[in-house]
Amino acid sequence: MPSICRPLLHQHLAKADRCRRRNFLDTDVAANPQSLDSYIQYIEVVLQKTIDGAAALGSLLTRIDMQTTFGQTLMATIEKGGGRLLDADMNETSTRLKALQTREQLGIQALQIANSNAQNILQLFR
Repeated sequence: MPSICRPLLHQHLAKADRCRRRNFLDTDVAANPQSLDSYIQYIEVVLQKTIDGAAALGSLLTRIDMQTTFGQTLMATIEKGGGRLLDADMNETSTRLKALQTREQLGIQALQIANSNAQNILQLFR
């Protein structure tokens, strides 16, 4: 509530407090016509406070809904990003493994070629 409206509300409350918050269902308006204006003012003030409270609750509910949606979206994005990082890490690891396996195969083939050439040369001397 703006600070400008607060003094007006306090004035209305002060006027309404004059009727000392009586039970309005038990009030005989015909017997007390001079108090009718204060009763009406009090009811208007209480009604306005109720409306202001409902508006504040509605505003808070909207804010909570927005924050809940943001949190859910953030969690989904983090989970998705984590999955992508894991996939990228697995791809990198797989690529390294393939490279090491290829090096091993090339090394084995090089040793086989070297051994076969040495045996061929030894056969020439026999």
